[in-house]
Amino acid sequence: MKVFRHAFALLAALSCLLLGLPASAQLNVEIYGAGADRIPITIADFGDESAMQGDDKLTGIIRKDLELSGMFRMISQGTLPAVEGTVPDYAAWRGQGADALVVGSLSRNPNGMVDVRFRLYDVTRTSELLSLKLSVAANQKRALAHHIANKIYEKLVGQPGIFATRIAYVEKVGNRYQLLVADFDGENAVPALLSAEPIMSPTWSPDGKQIAYVSFEKKKPIVYVATLATGRRITLANYKGSNSAPAWSPDGRRLALTLTKDGLSQIYIVNADGSGLRRLTSSNGIDTEPRWSPDGSSIYFTSDRGGSPQIYRASVDNGNAQRLSFAGAYNVTPRISPDGKTLVYVSRNNGRFQITMMDLASQQTQVLTDSDRDESPSFAPDGRTILYATEVGGRGVLSVVSTDGRTRYRLNNRAGDVREPTWGPFEK
Repeated sequence: MKVFRHAFALLAALSCLLLGLPASAQLNVEIYGAGADRIPITIADFGDESAMQGDDKLTGIIRKDLELSGMFRMISQGTLPAVEGTVPDYAAWRGQGADALVVGSLSRNPNGMVDVRFRLYDVTRTSELLSLKLSVAANQKRALAHHIANKIYEKLVGQPGIFATRIAYVEKVGNRYQLLVADFDGENAVPALLSAEPIMSPTWSPDGKQIAYVSFEKKKPIVYVATLATGRRITLANYKGSNSAPAWSPDGRRLALTLTKDGLSQIYIVNADGSGLRRLTSSNGIDTEPRWSPDGSSIYFTSDRGGSPQIYRASVDNGNAQRLSFAGAYNVTPRISPDGKTLVYVSRNNGRFQITMMDLASQQTQVLTDSDRDESPSFAPDGRTILYATEVGGRGVLSVVSTDGRTRYRLNNRAGDVREPTWGPFEK
């Protein structure tokens, strides 16, 4: 029961200085599967891509973003011309197999900025759907590509894209630990926290400006909240015994956490400045791994109060709890979807620890992964995708699976052992 022991043993910590260092490792994406009924789209090569700095092509990043969503299928441009500002030959593009077409151009202006124009066309209806013009710095290629991909996704899918969001995860290389913050696809990773000790339970604030985490730097587990932009941090919880598993309320004003100050591990609620501590649960078992519901009225958590680790939900007002998971003898690490309708967690199935999804209305469950040692699931802010850690060849790696189970890819970090992923919120 490695995952359960991991959650309760607090093999964690860090000596934590917030730094803005260059990335020490990049994550390489491999596509393992693809969803059905994807939109066939051509992202034509933009004119004068050399106006932007960096080796990667802007259009290549846009294509990759859209492919990773599982909603799009890339159609080659072939030999067809695609000039921004010129009406496309819709019949030719239909013959190429594209339902949508993106064309664009870049040009460096005298002040060093890059002027960007792009257009999105509906090939089947022979109409222009979107036209955008903006100016960016020449070194903002990835941010620009994510922005364009978001615009395309929202126009064609009808929901906000996640391409400008960030993820965080813990990496161990040798005896060194660091909390890395990266783009949603694992690229552009930058260390936010460095330590000679393990790091545990990082979690984003709702506005994406702070991360709460657990540190052993003072020879005991203490919960801190750090502001990423400034490096300032506060001690959130430093009580007798262990302090662990922080989780932000939806409004960012409070956090739930696990303390042993009064005996067994129980769930408490505290204000974001460390004041106003209040005990939520009182059981004869271990209560841990809290997560707030999207409306802030309840908290999901793991408890073995019934004899085996299972998922429960407690009212924030009075702590009254009900058991939610019944299939199997081992279910831990609950994570609720942004719309509050779906729960994901780690379940043990025939000795395999796998990401499982439950529809809360019907109580129906579905195993989403086929790996053996999954842990730490985290919803993307759109609720369609789940980031999690798994183990391959004795080394931790990050993987992503869609909630329908049809789209999967892996983020491989060749530099070290990767654990504890958490997906940040939409950019404000």
